[in-house]
Parts: sequence; structure tokens; C-alpha cells
Amino acid sequence: MKLAIAEDSAILRVGLSELLSGRGHEVTIAAGDGDQLLRELEHAGVDAVIMDVRMPPTFVSEGIECALKVRQRWPDTAVLVFSQYVETQYAAELLAGDPSGVGYLLKDRVAEVGQFLDALARVAAGETVLDPEVVSQLIGASATRQGIASLTARERDALELMAQGRSNAAIGQSLHISLGTVEKYVSAIFAKMGLEQAGEDHRRVLAVLRYLDVTA
Repeated sequence: MKLAIAEDSAILRVGLSELLSGRGHEVTIAAGDGDQLLRELEHAGVDAVIMDVRMPPTFVSEGIECALKVRQRWPDTAVLVFSQYVETQYAAELLAGDPSGVGYLLKDRVAEVGQFLDALARVAAGETVLDPEVVSQLIGASATRQGIASLTARERDALELMAQGRSNAAIGQSLHISLGTVEKYVSAIFAKMGLEQAGEDHRRVLAVLRYLDVTA
């Protein structure tokens, strides 16, 4: 896989590059800021970009703003935000529209290298991968959520796990319920959110986005 890294910490940038190269990936861009990343992407396409949030010059939100530009200019390029911080406004914008190929992990919560590599592979394959803490903060930042008030506590639990990218089987394992019960919860969620007519995959995405309140 061809990768780009945007990380202002030289130690982390080099460390990630060596780690990924050692696992058979090709790191074609290793940028210290978003502007450098965008310039180099004009001349070298990659499969996925790994980016920090707080980068030069102000160390506020330049990284995730750059991630939005990457998705706008190169929509087929996966983006994995890898940071210590959750910027809810820009994270919501990053997930709006088509959230496939988008990930958001928190550095302090990635306990194993394999966990990070698995998330990167899933995002590059078109999945949406969100750290549970990112989901929680997005939910907390949301003032209104269409159809959420009518959900039962267990349906809300199932929807939150769905927002984390879990399959029905994984939701069942997490909640210690049968697959059939999960399917009933999911059907009820779709019905209460007015999503009965859409296809299965599209309904899941719309339900998650409405839960995070990022749809128009």
C-alpha cells in the first residue's frame, strides 16, 4: 500500500514511516505540515493518508482541515486521522457525505501495533473506523439527533456500536445478545429513523450519520 504521513513530530513521523515500511508498505510522503502534504500529493498519489490534527503553524486544527481538503481533492484516497485530540466540528464534516475510507483513532488509546495496522487496512479498504471515544464526543457535541429520542436504551446501545463500525455479529457479542435480537434492534432503528426504503448498507451509514448529527 502506498501511504502518506503528515505529522509535525519528527520522531513520530520517522517512527511511523519505519514501522509501516517494515510491514511491507511504501511511505512515499512524510510531511511535517499540511501544506507540504498537499503539495506532494499533487505529484504522488497514495492509497491512504495518516494525519495528525494539531499541526503548524498554529497547532489547532490545521491537520484535520487538511484532511478535509484531501477528501475533497482526492475522494478515492483513504484518510486516517491519528491524534491525541478530538476536533468534533471538523470530524463531523469529515464524516459527512460519504464516510467510507475515513478513520479517526486516538494515539493514547491504541494499545497495540496490530490494532493500528488493522484500522489502517480497514480504512484503506473503504470502511469507516472510529475510536469509541471519538464517537462519544461527537454524540456529546450534538444538540439534536433525528429519531434518537424514540429509541430504547438497548437500541441506542446497538446504534452506538454500529457507529463504531461493528457488524451485527460483533454488536451481538458486545451486548451479549443473539444475532436475531440484534437484527430486530437494527430493524427498529431503521424504522424509527425513517430509513426503511434505503438499501441495507446505505441505511446503516445514514443511521450513523444522523446519530452523530452530521447530515443536513
